[in-house]
Amino acid sequence: MTEVNQDIDLSLYINQSAIQDLGPVIEGVQVWGPVTNQAFRKTFLEWYDKESRRLPWRESKDPYRIWVSEIMLQQTRVETVIDYYARFLSAFPTIKDLAEAKEDQLLKVWEGLGYYSRVRNMQVAAQQIMNDYDGIFPDNLADIKKLKGIGPYTAGAIGSIAFNIPVPAIDGNAMRVIARLFMINADIQKPANRKIFEAVGQYLVDPDRPGDFNQAIMDLGSSFETPKKAMPELSPLRDYTLATLTGTTDTYPIKSKKAKAKPVYYQALILQNAKGQVLIEKRTQHKLLNNLWTVPLIELGTKANQDLPITEKSDFLLAESKQNYGISPIFMRKEIDQVKHVFTHLIWHIQLAYGQLTGEDEQRINMLIASGEEDYAWVAPHQFEDYAFPTVQMKVWQAYENYQEMQKNK
Repeated sequence: MTEVNQDIDLSLYINQSAIQDLGPVIEGVQVWGPVTNQAFRKTFLEWYDKESRRLPWRESKDPYRIWVSEIMLQQTRVETVIDYYARFLSAFPTIKDLAEAKEDQLLKVWEGLGYYSRVRNMQVAAQQIMNDYDGIFPDNLADIKKLKGIGPYTAGAIGSIAFNIPVPAIDGNAMRVIARLFMINADIQKPANRKIFEAVGQYLVDPDRPGDFNQAIMDLGSSFETPKKAMPELSPLRDYTLATLTGTTDTYPIKSKKAKAKPVYYQALILQNAKGQVLIEKRTQHKLLNNLWTVPLIELGTKANQDLPITEKSDFLLAESKQNYGISPIFMRKEIDQVKHVFTHLIWHIQLAYGQLTGEDEQRINMLIASGEEDYAWVAPHQFEDYAFPTVQMKVWQAYENYQEMQKNK
């Protein structure tokens, strides 16, 4: 098999670093031997015991709490997760509570974390646990992986931390650390290469303290072995890390560029009734932000369309408002502001337009709300806590509130 780290001869570093012996070639990667591996684990875990981050989810071996934290930590910074973690467990202290929660409450507690499929999948998984495992979190990898939304990394994290199963937890963080340890020339963006890092990770993980080992990897990746501005010379593993020994830290991991996010252009309609309340709707027919609340959004197609003055696109907005909502708003001649929000694969550019409804249109919306046929509501700022808004809508609210403040100061 062709070695993935073929540009480096590991034998040259025996006794010239902390590497003392050669081990097997694993998935094309020449690793160090058992003597070095034992010393490596000892060094790493001694550092972790002294320097590990004090995080609330590390205070418990409860698999439910570990699961909640691991799902939240996907795509979200640790500092942000801490408050959400406490709030979530306060609202849903047990698997049963999560399984039986109403979706509106679930989304409200998750509001602002984004990637809402995470919490929806968690509820499905909680229901699986209640139905298939008598409400007890499964204690083996095969059953953990059957739960909705739990992939190899999350299963590895829960299995190793909660149940002491000797398995690695391989995410982008771990792949970066391992790629630098052995100068692995494999693109971490390619799913087929994941098996390389899982196999090497399995070789490295401490069989007696797998949970602590995996959390040590997380801490190292967020401190000295960060994606940018790494400080490898301060790492406790500097004498084991080939990229540090060769001055090539910035080369690893190998990572192909992601496809550029597609821009999408919207007009957000800030429509008020006679009481000063704003119209919102529940996104029940959308894959993105499904069942969350936003003001009415009209897709404009192109940036050129969005850049047109309101006087030139009012006919289009009126037609769309009539077709989608059965109303004909009276738009202010000047738009309020623009909001930008980045998703993984999309960038939303939202221009805000302020309008008022005629008494007839307001009555029509009120009838729809009263009938329960459509998911519409009138809200004032003090009622925001009653609805689950995505982050992009919170940005729209902020822009609208800034506009109102400016109007008061004129």
